[in-house]
Amino acid sequence: MSRDTGVDVHSDTLSGKRVLVLVTGGIAAVESVRLTRELRRHQAELTVMMSKEATKIITPLALAWASDVQVIYDWTPEMAQLEPHDIVLIAPATRNTISKHIHGIIDSPLMMALSAARGRGGKMCFVPSMHQDLFDDPVTQDLLDDLRAEGVSVLVSSVEEGKRKQPDPVSIVAAVCHQVNSNSSRSKRIAITLGANRAPIDAVRAIQNASSGRTGWMIAEYLHRLGHEIICVAGKTSAHPSFSLPDVRRAGEPDEMLSCVLDLAQEDPSPEVWIHAAAVLDYFTESEVGKRASCDESWELTLKPGLNHIAELSEHVKGADTYRLLNMFRQFCDVIQDRLQCQF
Repeated sequence: MSRDTGVDVHSDTLSGKRVLVLVTGGIAAVESVRLTRELRRHQAELTVMMSKEATKIITPLALAWASDVQVIYDWTPEMAQLEPHDIVLIAPATRNTISKHIHGIIDSPLMMALSAARGRGGKMCFVPSMHQDLFDDPVTQDLLDDLRAEGVSVLVSSVEEGKRKQPDPVSIVAAVCHQVNSNSSRSKRIAITLGANRAPIDAVRAIQNASSGRTGWMIAEYLHRLGHEIICVAGKTSAHPSFSLPDVRRAGEPDEMLSCVLDLAQEDPSPEVWIHAAAVLDYFTESEVGKRASCDESWELTLKPGLNHIAELSEHVKGADTYRLLNMFRQFCDVIQDRLQCQF
């Protein structure tokens, strides 16, 4: 990052992807600076358009700085709104904009861009932002249902301070990455185990392997952004994902995690790829009933080996690709990235 407008690159999951960002006139337009910079961190090629109402909330100059491109907010002879893009992101999407789009109104370059994208069957992602009473209006729900019926992705946040606020930029961009990269012939169902196992030795004490889960979360996030369907089987973790992953199954104890992955292997469809990043507790003991008294001078524990999860699972995942993550994260990432991008 050398220039004032530069950003640090976080991934290549939008490299070569043309993303049209449409900013409409909700107060959440102030978030467009952070949003466009986050898109650039994943190497998106941006075209940015604003409605005239949005320019009353945030200036085109500020958004041009953030996006590092000229911002379109009026009619131009180039008609960039008619050019094809890999995905169109509307954030924030006001109810007025959604209503115009559903009913085919074209009164601005922004609305023309939406109509053109629908006409060519392009991918679109709407991020509604409005007061809760407007969101609860049955007309709003009908409009959102109409969007979904067209195959459009709609990102809706939970209620906060009586409003449906725009989700954070990291979550929005992760959803955009996943949507634009999803491909029925290339996307895979991938299971990832992560975090540590903990086994009780009495009612209040336990032994646990050391693992924050950070490596597993990073792999899961990257593969999710690449468009794959990710199932995380997570043990005890002190680290957290940077956005909400769609399928996280908690299993802290060794036998609990093994049972969870065996059940997952029986699902239809079953995962095509398994990545084992969990610190499985391979030695543990039978837990005592109740709490051992603190006044005892010594306590000897006999640890016995537990079941090998990968070996137990192997009979149920024949034909699937399996990776075991050891203490070589960088080399592993190089291998998994090459395989996922080239083979899948």
